[in-house]
Amino acid sequence: MESSFPGAISTLLDQLPKETWFGSDLYNWEGFWYRGHHLSAAMAASSYFKANDSDVFLASSMKTGTTWLKAIIPTIMNSDVRITNDDDDDPLLKHHPNELMPSLEVQLFMANPNPDLSGMSSPRLFRTHVPFPMLPESVKNSACKIVYITREPKDTGIHAFGPFHDHVLGYWKESRKRPEKIHFMRYEDMKKDPREELQKLACFLGKPFERDEDVDRVLRRCSLERLKSVEVNQHGVDPSLGIGYKHYFRRGIVGDWKNYFTDAMQQKLDLITAMKFEGSGMGF
Repeated sequence: MESSFPGAISTLLDQLPKETWFGSDLYNWEGFWYRGHHLSAAMAASSYFKANDSDVFLASSMKTGTTWLKAIIPTIMNSDVRITNDDDDDPLLKHHPNELMPSLEVQLFMANPNPDLSGMSSPRLFRTHVPFPMLPESVKNSACKIVYITREPKDTGIHAFGPFHDHVLGYWKESRKRPEKIHFMRYEDMKKDPREELQKLACFLGKPFERDEDVDRVLRRCSLERLKSVEVNQHGVDPSLGIGYKHYFRRGIVGDWKNYFTDAMQQKLDLITAMKFEGSGMGF
């Protein structure tokens, strides 16, 4: 089946609803929109990926604070690094956060529909933008952990892997059913009280902090200001997408939408958000 996978996907894409968005073709699969190569890789991951109970996944829609958590989660999980003041061994000095939490559909399963992941050390750390229904069944059913982050939709814009609200609701509802499986986070909460949110996240991951100074050390090492200043993030290029690493670091301001939205635009999106989230307990 693996050798025939590309042909089967090509045939499938020809049959799916398609829209052109900013020069790229998007395909609708089970209510969500994907670029063709992302859908192909996501389907390959769904078919072939086998989760380990110790795996950790970072899931999100796009531009919701993911890069910050791609630095924070590996630092929390690295017990040796997070308790020492010596920055020389900090992986963030030599690696963009993307390298520390590789993407299923953008990196690992893009070039090869069934890559060999046996060489990855445990616990394995991954990230994904796919909606909850598209996750591999082994991810849903194993004891692996999922961290989901979202933010005020007016600060995210419009991207693939949407609709945004449906993406959020899929993980939100599942996190209400299985809080031990999915830790749901809001970017605004991280900005408002990073210490408290970091401690909650560490406990969820089974790596609680023993000292306040360790919390401060992780926050310092993973601060957006420090990440932006690191050499590899200033001049490196993401080999999977050809995008400069510096473009992953935006302003990171809560409420930056106010500089771009008219009152009418704000009211319209707020109304859509209220309608979509009505009765779910979800809100911003």
